[in-house]
Amino acid sequence: MYYLWFTVRSREFNIQTLIEEINNWFAQYPILASLAKYLVWIVLIFSIVTWVRRVLKRRLPDNSLRYKSQKGIEIIGYFLAILVSITYFSGSIKDFGLAIGLLTAGITITLQELILSIAGSFYIFFVRVYKPGDRIEINGIKGDVIDIDSIYTTMMEIGQWISSDNYSGRIVKLSNAFVFKGPVYNYSKDFPFVWDEFNLPIRYGSDMELAKDIVISVAQKHLSEFVRASVSEWKHVVEKYYIENAQVEPTLAITMTDNWIQFNLRYIVDYKKRRFTKHLLNEEIGKRIQQTKGKVLLASATFEIVNIPTVNIHDKTSTNKKN
Repeated sequence: MYYLWFTVRSREFNIQTLIEEINNWFAQYPILASLAKYLVWIVLIFSIVTWVRRVLKRRLPDNSLRYKSQKGIEIIGYFLAILVSITYFSGSIKDFGLAIGLLTAGITITLQELILSIAGSFYIFFVRVYKPGDRIEINGIKGDVIDIDSIYTTMMEIGQWISSDNYSGRIVKLSNAFVFKGPVYNYSKDFPFVWDEFNLPIRYGSDMELAKDIVISVAQKHLSEFVRASVSEWKHVVEKYYIENAQVEPTLAITMTDNWIQFNLRYIVDYKKRRFTKHLLNEEIGKRIQQTKGKVLLASATFEIVNIPTVNIHDKTSTNKKN
C-alpha cells in the first residue's frame, strides 16, 4: 500500500517537474511560446473542422446539401483561423510585428501561385463568378464545374477530341488563380441560353417561298419552348446589366452565293441541349425537303470546266526510228 502511494506521488512529482521545466523554458523564450500556443489553436480549429465535415458527410443523404454544408464548414474554419490570428497577435505589438515579419518572409516566389489560388477561391465565392453545376470556359478549357475548393476548381471537360458539347471523360483540376489571369466564359450564369445557327444551301431554281416555310415552321415547332423560357430570363439580364433588349425568336437570313442560295437560321437554345436541338432541326428539315418531290433541292459544291487546253505529245522513240 505504501509502495503504491509512493509510486503515485512520484508520478505526480515527475509531471509537476516536467510542467515546471516547460514553463521555465517558455519563460526564457516568450516568442517561441507565443508561436507554439498560436499553432496549437490553429491545429485545433482545423481538426474540429475536419471532424465536423466527416460527420456531415456520413449523416446528410442529399448530395447538394452535403456539398454545400462541407463548403460552409470549410469557410467557417478559415474565418475562425483569421479571427484567432488577429486577436492573438494584436494583444502584443512586439509579437504582432514578429508575426508580420514571418508572414512577409514566407511570401516568396514559390508561394505566390498558392496564395493567389486561395485569394481566387474567396473571389469566386463572394463575387459568384461561377458555382458547381455551371458550364464555363477558362484558360482555354471548357467544361462543367463539379467542385470548388480553396485551391482548385474541378471540371468535367467538354470537347477537345470530342465534337460539339460532349464530355471527353477527363476530369480537370484548374488553379483558382486563373480567375485573375484571363476571361471566364460562363454559359449558365444569369442567362442559361446561348444563340446557335446553321447554314442550309438551297439550289437555284427551287421554290424559295416553300423552302422558307419549311425552315420557319420546323424552327417554331422545336424552339418555341426555349423562346418562352428565355424571354423572362432575358428581362432579368436587361434589368441587371447595361444591355439592350435582344430578339430571342428564330431568325432566317438569306444570302445569294456563286453556287447556291444560303439559308442561315439563327435561334436560341438551352446551353445543354445545343447539339441535340441542331440534330432535330436538320433531321426534320431534311425530311420536309424530300417530301417536296423536287420543288426544293439542297445544293452541293460543283465545278465547271470551261476549256480543256490542247496538249501536244512528242514521242522521241518514233522520231529516232524515222531518222
